[in-house]
Amino acid sequence: MVKKSPLATGIRMFNCDICSGDQAIELPFVRRYTNGQVIHICKNCGFIYVRMRRPFHKIAEVWSKELFGKAYTSATPLMLARHTYIAEFLRQKLGLKNKTVCDIGAEEGQFLNILKNNYQAAVFGIEPSANNCRLLAGQKVASFCGTLEEYLACAGNGKEFADIATMMWTLENATSPKELVLGARELLKPGGYLLVATGSRILVPFAKPLDLYLSSNPVDAHPSRFSRNSLCNLLRICGFKPEFVNSYLNDALLMCVLAKKTKIPDNPVINKDDYRQVKRFFQKWHQDSRFFNGFNK
Repeated sequence: MVKKSPLATGIRMFNCDICSGDQAIELPFVRRYTNGQVIHICKNCGFIYVRMRRPFHKIAEVWSKELFGKAYTSATPLMLARHTYIAEFLRQKLGLKNKTVCDIGAEEGQFLNILKNNYQAAVFGIEPSANNCRLLAGQKVASFCGTLEEYLACAGNGKEFADIATMMWTLENATSPKELVLGARELLKPGGYLLVATGSRILVPFAKPLDLYLSSNPVDAHPSRFSRNSLCNLLRICGFKPEFVNSYLNDALLMCVLAKKTKIPDNPVINKDDYRQVKRFFQKWHQDSRFFNGFNK
C-alpha cells in the first residue's frame, strides 16, 4: 500500500500570484533544506512561490492542529517585540485611539491586547484555531473562529466595519494571498488601511543561515516569500495604495507595508524583481550558510 504524501489531498498547480505568469524556475538548493520539496521563482516578475498547494481550509487545519503551539507560537520575546513595534508604527502613521482594528490570523491575541490596553483601540480577531479563540475570549477580545474566507461567507457578519486590518506573518501562509488581500478589503471602510507585516529576507543582506529560514514543514503551509516589490505589487493589484513602508533594512528584520484602500486598478503598476537576481541571491545565501552553525549541506 502506497502512503500518500500530505500534499496529495486536493492539491493543484497555481500560476504566479502577482502577474499570473505560468513560467517559473526552481529555487536553487531549496530541496536540500525542505526534505526534497520544491519552491519556484516566477520568470516574469521574480516572485517566490510554491506552485503545488492544497485548499485554504487544509492549510488552516495544518496551522491550527500541527504547527501552531508546536512549531510556532507568538508567546516569545521576539514576537512581543515585533507586535509592540507594529503597534507603535500604526500609532505614528494613523493613530489608534478609538480606531477599529481587525487582526486576520489573531493567534493567541497578544497583538490585539497591546492595541486594546495600551492604545485604546477597538479590536476584533479572525483566527482559525479553536484553542486560540478560547484564549482570545478569556482576554475579552471578540473574535470569529475560522478563516477569513469562512467569516465572509457567513450571513450577518460585518463588512466594511474596520478602520484598519492587519496581517502579521499571515499573508505568506495563505493558499491564495490575492484572495486573502481582497477579503481584507471587504472588511475595511472606504479609505481604510491594511497593514501587512512579514519577514524582511528577500534581496536584502542575509539575516540568518538558510537552514534557519527554510524547513521540512509542508511548503504549501508557507507558499509565498515576499520582497518589497512583490508585496507592494500584490497590494496594488488588489486595490490598495502603499503609502508607508518601514525602514526594513534596519528595523528588527521585519517589513511593514501600510496601504490605503482605493479603487481596484485596470492596469496596476508592477515593479518586477529580476528572477536571475533572485536565483543568484539564493545561490549566494546557500554558499554563505555552509560556514555557519556547522552546517555543511
